[in-house]
Amino acid sequence: MKKGLIICSILVFALLCNSSNAVSGKPFEGVITYKITYPDSKFSESQMAMFPKVLTVSIKGTKSRTDLSMGGMSTVEITDYNEKTSVSLVNMMGQKYAIKQTTVEIESKMAEEGTTTVEYSEETKVIAGYTCKKVVVTSNNDGVKNTFEAWYTNEIGSKLANFSNPLYKDIDGALLEFLMKNQEVTMKFTATSVEKKSIQSKDFEIPSDYTITTQDELKSKFGGGN
Repeated sequence: MKKGLIICSILVFALLCNSSNAVSGKPFEGVITYKITYPDSKFSESQMAMFPKVLTVSIKGTKSRTDLSMGGMSTVEITDYNEKTSVSLVNMMGQKYAIKQTTVEIESKMAEEGTTTVEYSEETKVIAGYTCKKVVVTSNNDGVKNTFEAWYTNEIGSKLANFSNPLYKDIDGALLEFLMKNQEVTMKFTATSVEKKSIQSKDFEIPSDYTITTQDELKSKFGGGN
């Protein structure tokens, strides 16, 4: 696998992973930690070593921050649910970039992802101390169908938290176990802990040493066009 493909795959996941963030009428401030696994992976051990194994989501009011790291690269996704905007902070071996997405840009990308249908189940299981309900989401993009199984709880989340994810936008709760797919990679996220704690407001700001850019410019710079 080329370095550019790995970087762009992780970047896309980072831009989508805010589907796991939790904001609701029930006040919650703290951190959700997820274990990342790779079902049905066909990559070698050396290739898999480049992929991230942990995702953390910090929540404060109507804002969330998703942190994902691998090797010399780290990404942060900051989402404002009231404004329906997001900022991705990408640090590639000391080269730091900030990618802003407006409501219009997010909605435009959502429209390109086709349609989804949601099948709810009465099946439940406990994940990280919360009782979760099972849901099966089927996506249809130009006739190509894919099925995703997820588990969610509305004890700490609501539909608002998933507004920018084309797969899980209709799920009324925080996703504590879910799948994401991109090109050759399938990632499974399973919450291992939900910790209530105080989060600093500065964690949701763009650091001064980050350069504003676009996702296309960043993908081109690191070989995403190959």
